[in-house]
Amino acid sequence: MDASILEKLFPGIVTLFTGDLTISLGRIGLMGLGVLLVYLGKKGILEPLLMIPMGIGMAAVNAGVLVIGGKNTNLFLDPMISDPDALINILQIDFLQPIYTLTFSNGLIACFVFMGIGVLLDVGFLLARPFLSMFLAVCAELGTFLTIPIAMSMGLDINDAASIAMVGGADGPMVLFTSLKLSPKLFVAITVVAYLYLGLTYGGYPWLIKLLVPKRLRAIKMPPKKNIRQISSSEKLYFAVIACIVLCLLFPVAAPLFLSLFVGVAVREAGLKHIVDFIAGPLLYGSTFLLGLLLGVLCDASLILDPQILLLLVLGIVSLLLSGIGGLMGGYIMYFVTGGKFNPVIGIAGVSCVPTTAKVAQKSVTEANPQSIILPEAIGANISGVITTAIIAGLYITLIPILFP
Repeated sequence: MDASILEKLFPGIVTLFTGDLTISLGRIGLMGLGVLLVYLGKKGILEPLLMIPMGIGMAAVNAGVLVIGGKNTNLFLDPMISDPDALINILQIDFLQPIYTLTFSNGLIACFVFMGIGVLLDVGFLLARPFLSMFLAVCAELGTFLTIPIAMSMGLDINDAASIAMVGGADGPMVLFTSLKLSPKLFVAITVVAYLYLGLTYGGYPWLIKLLVPKRLRAIKMPPKKNIRQISSSEKLYFAVIACIVLCLLFPVAAPLFLSLFVGVAVREAGLKHIVDFIAGPLLYGSTFLLGLLLGVLCDASLILDPQILLLLVLGIVSLLLSGIGGLMGGYIMYFVTGGKFNPVIGIAGVSCVPTTAKVAQKSVTEANPQSIILPEAIGANISGVITTAIIAGLYITLIPILFP
């Protein structure tokens, strides 16, 4: 049969054998990775709401390749389009392009997810132990700080280095927003790397805890709390409003993130049940699902196999690893300060993947001592981690263009 006829009948298969061998092998590998992500999501090893659509999207975009205008392409979306005329045309062709252009490439979908996170946060855990929570959260930002000089020593400029360093905060919306502002040429790749690696907080951090914290310390039972004042809904609401105003004044360039987070907290504490149900349900779940789907279809082999992406993959792991180590170091500091009465595992909850790292910390402690309950302290550190990561994002976005024009 004529090759041109085969290409028309089976373009996806033919392009595997007629294109660049490296890209073809990459497509096959990414299709396999997509299937693996779906499997790990179904098993609950990774976050299913994010990883299942991401895995299917990754497999589909690398399978559904066809030739248009003499070059291999797909009908999902093209993140590299910037010419207005071309963009208008492609919005009518690629079925996910409108969602990408109107919600992903401007950070809107990150703000929606952040608003949903705000609705789920009970800042009472933070307000009950503010200094402890903030100390652990700052320690758990080690990766977001140390990865910058490491990345720059490996050839990245300060903007790209700061963007990939934000992966250490383990907060996807923050990485998306920071890289969109500082590193627009790499923001797709950095965001994909960030969300791929958020699964490491599920599967990798338990091993890190076991490696760095001996069982006798993991088994420490926190002493009963005395005179812990209950934080009222009004106090939580006032905190959300004041914190939002102060942070927006200090870092106006990151004001959309702060508004999204604290408006979620505010509607929760104001008792606006119908709005809370909408934000915590359709808005959060819908945004997360579409975010996963978009991330998946952005994993086109021709984009992902850029040599610089391999460097980002390495730096993403380094950043998350350093943040986990930093959190546990903070836990050890509190262990020594309190004379051995503090469980150091709590420190890893300062990494702001809400509520994953808090649950990982409690699960690791429960395995060593079923009677030890550290969740209140862990959630406080977890919530502080979200706020701290947002502040660091604001600092980077504000200061780096000024200090390194």
